[in-house]
Amino acid sequence: MAIMAREPESKFTPAPEGLHQAVCVDVVDLGLVETQWGQKPKVEIRWQLDVVNADAGKRFDIRARYTLSLSEKANLRKQLETWRGRKFSQEELQGFDLEKLIGVNCQLQVIHNLSDEGKTYANVQAIVPHNAKLPKIAPLDYVREQDRAKAHGNGPSAMPAEDEVPF
Repeated sequence: MAIMAREPESKFTPAPEGLHQAVCVDVVDLGLVETQWGQKPKVEIRWQLDVVNADAGKRFDIRARYTLSLSEKANLRKQLETWRGRKFSQEELQGFDLEKLIGVNCQLQVIHNLSDEGKTYANVQAIVPHNAKLPKIAPLDYVREQDRAKAHGNGPSAMPAEDEVPF
């Protein structure tokens, strides 16, 4: 009897469009990633929105990837300066610890984009400072990427060696 593998129907619900209160829950170093301009160091910033996904029963999360650079034209620098509401000082440009972002509230402008396959994805259009008239939100039910192996009782030994994979 054949055992058939299929691509499952996606039950993924993208975060809703609009301006949402959010909290940064993680910053993940993606290392060197191949791009159309060669390998670039990349980082992913993750937020939780204040909106609950009724299908999942928890808050929506959203992520954005950036080249790990604070050059004048870098999107990361532009987004962080908008979020902070001020420019970086020359001292900060020498080295800014992105882990300082974890737990910091902001507002995210979320837009939807349609992929070539017809799937809808939520993307961060803009990051602006937290609205002081709103209470701050704290992360809920989120384990940082770097802590997930420990939290789930897995470690590097849980992965099979490359020569153990049968295909």
